[in-house]
Amino acid sequence: MKMHYWIGTFVFALALVGAGVAGYAQQAPAPQAGRAGRVPTAPPAIIWPSPPLPDGPIVSDTGIQHQIRLIVTKGFIQPWSMAFLPDGGILVTERPGRLRIVRNGILDPNPVAGVPPVQAQGLTGLMDLALHPRFSENKLIYFTYHKPANPTSGNNAGVITLARGRWDGTSLAEVRDLFSAIPSANASRIVFGKDGMVYMTVGVGDLPAAARAQDPNDLAGKVLRLRDDGTVPPDNPFVGRPGYRPEIYTMGHRNALGLAVQPDTGAIWECEDGPNGGDEINVLLPGKNYGWPIVSFGRFYLGPRVTEKPWQEGMEQPLVFWVPAIAISGMTFYTGDKFPNWKNNVFVGGMRQGEVPRSGHLERIDFNDKWEELHRESMLRELQQRIRDVRQGPDGFLYVLTAENDGALMRIEPFSVPAQSRGK
Repeated sequence: MKMHYWIGTFVFALALVGAGVAGYAQQAPAPQAGRAGRVPTAPPAIIWPSPPLPDGPIVSDTGIQHQIRLIVTKGFIQPWSMAFLPDGGILVTERPGRLRIVRNGILDPNPVAGVPPVQAQGLTGLMDLALHPRFSENKLIYFTYHKPANPTSGNNAGVITLARGRWDGTSLAEVRDLFSAIPSANASRIVFGKDGMVYMTVGVGDLPAAARAQDPNDLAGKVLRLRDDGTVPPDNPFVGRPGYRPEIYTMGHRNALGLAVQPDTGAIWECEDGPNGGDEINVLLPGKNYGWPIVSFGRFYLGPRVTEKPWQEGMEQPLVFWVPAIAISGMTFYTGDKFPNWKNNVFVGGMRQGEVPRSGHLERIDFNDKWEELHRESMLRELQQRIRDVRQGPDGFLYVLTAENDGALMRIEPFSVPAQSRGK
């Protein structure tokens, strides 16, 4: 679920700066407070839990690859991210604060030791996971999590923090924080670029907090670029510029829930949630502004457009966008040989489409040789599961995580119909 804010556009206009934003703030009247005196942020939630997954294997049909088979590993609680160990093990984070390991398709019942205390409430908790590019030498595992806030700070949100630990084969050792960003109720993804740097997202919500995405002295609504020890690279775009945080690589994002490295160019691709519309895939360029909330294709949860301006000079356009939103989360490029018809396609997870429950799915997007979008395909919709993450494994298969209290890891592999069953 995405964070919902609605305090009124007049308050938001005061918080934003610039003529473009002031014009934006007049698009919709402020909603009226209800009987309890509180301004609603969204329509009442539709409580319609996802059905349990079959134990598997599950066979499904797709439009271009045709039949696939899903091997299901159950027993997770809100799994969030995964990383593949060289020995074949798969590490999986659970948002409540546990790190789990799957070996040969079997989930170890005991959580991996060494994870620090995590503040998990609402949408916060243990987030993303990535192996250091030289993991075979240094055994370092990086992760983001919400570090419990100082009780005297008066802030209930945990602090989005980048940390690392050394994998000893069964647990994390020598765990230490590398960089703490801000108290936030939003998510954080990380990825190592081909330059060896850590790219880290820090989300922001809607009104009135959205203004922070345009504040260069605030880390909210930004993608950060850090060395592997958490320090700032000297070639970051805003290093030495007064009024700008030097960690910032790009700005003007909402809630970024996917990062991936483009295989050919090494460019960092990012996907982020809009509110009720306006989910995006962006190709990140250093120092650029991606527009939230000044430009957007989205609507707020109560219906009004975020803005009448989907484009403005000096702000980058998304490569792909969704209206209505699919609650995008997780992203990977497919470069393997197990699915030849999916070569160089991009896969993203969707947790619900148009705010409708049980509409989660995996989405495939293919492009021409200029990386211009050609087709989209919704897959696994019949499972009615919220898809939190998707990754290509070193074995060439695709792996997805379901964002459910009864969550699962699913391996997607090709499936051939037995000859004797064809034509029946």
